Amino acid sequence: MKKIEGGVCAPQGFQASGVNAKIKNLKITKKDCALVYSEAPATAAGAFTTNVVKAPPVAWTEGVAIRGACRAVFINSGNANACTGSRGLSDVQAIAEKLSGELGISITEVGVLSTGVIGVPLPMDRISDGLHGCVAALSPGGNADAAHAIMTTDTVPKEYAVEVALSSGPVRLGAMAKGSGMIAPNLATMIVVMTTDARIEAEVIQQLLRECVGVSFNCICVDNDMSTSDAVVVMANGLAGNTPLLPGTADYEAFAAAFRALCVEVAQALVRDGEGATKFVEIRVNGARTDEDAKTIARSIAHSQLCKTAFFGEDANWGRIACAAGYSGVRFPQERLCISLGDLEVVHEGLPTGFDEAAASTIMKAKDIFIDVSIGDGAGSAVFWTSDLSHDYVSINADYRT
Repeated sequence: MKKIEGGVCAPQGFQASGVNAKIKNLKITKKDCALVYSEAPATAAGAFTTNVVKAPPVAWTEGVAIRGACRAVFINSGNANACTGSRGLSDVQAIAEKLSGELGISITEVGVLSTGVIGVPLPMDRISDGLHGCVAALSPGGNADAAHAIMTTDTVPKEYAVEVALSSGPVRLGAMAKGSGMIAPNLATMIVVMTTDARIEAEVIQQLLRECVGVSFNCICVDNDMSTSDAVVVMANGLAGNTPLLPGTADYEAFAAAFRALCVEVAQALVRDGEGATKFVEIRVNGARTDEDAKTIARSIAHSQLCKTAFFGEDANWGRIACAAGYSGVRFPQERLCISLGDLEVVHEGLPTGFDEAAASTIMKAKDIFIDVSIGDGAGSAVFWTSDLSHDYVSINADYRT
């Protein structure tokens, strides 16, 4: 596997675009409408928020993914089209109808996603302008415009692509993402579009996506809030001409490894760009009875507001980590608890080690912090990624709507 340029347009047969339609207000100058399009029919898969307050675009696109075929995904930022009732769903259907007509594809192959302020109907006149503009601007080099258009509080665009060698030749995978705040598992506040020119059936890539989400997008948090609008959509158009990928084959395993690595890279990028974040924290838990127990403990530490403020303050406050592990709901022998900050063990078998505070302080001042927790109760392990909680996070979110 090697990294390449091109984002969602790196695989064969994909085009993208991004335009400014002034969705949030007439003064906006950034691009706010994006379109990703496959020139050929494509199988599809998706993962979506489990929030019961689900935005109409998510409900629509979930249906597209269930049917297993998608050729276009339209995304607007600045307005989430959430809590908008029957009008919200009618607006989504109108967008899909217009796109299907302009692109000459079935309405059932059109995904629609929105991100931004909740509770405000879409300005359909401006959405229509953005839609037309996106179709006109479609290009094999439009990936960067699309990646910029889906940003909200993001500080940087997020786009990635890789190429992996299979027995029949190389296939490519691309991705773009938005997400900075309201990041919590199942799913995080994010929109991710992934593309590939590999030939793979819908049910196969859906299962692969489900597995990869479990070790990537469901292992991150910034502020523990889950949005109404989260989605990961995958399109696979098969233009690489490979033999259909089937589990148990060497080609599938190579593709799956690349797909998993891409998901993890995108997930980590969301945390690194967390609202107001100054730290990226990797929490590794081992010695649990099961992997799920390990993940529960890691998530508890990652979600702890006291741990996150300590990360921001560069304070080696291991007591907060031990406390969060203890209230996670997973029972484990306290006398086997070990905690390390980087390569410095600060707790051994339930007791502080008398560690060098200066060395701990140096570790906590780094931008990337690695925490290892062992509970000596089995072979289960997990990794979770989080950020710190800073003053800037409050400033960013205090007046987001107004």
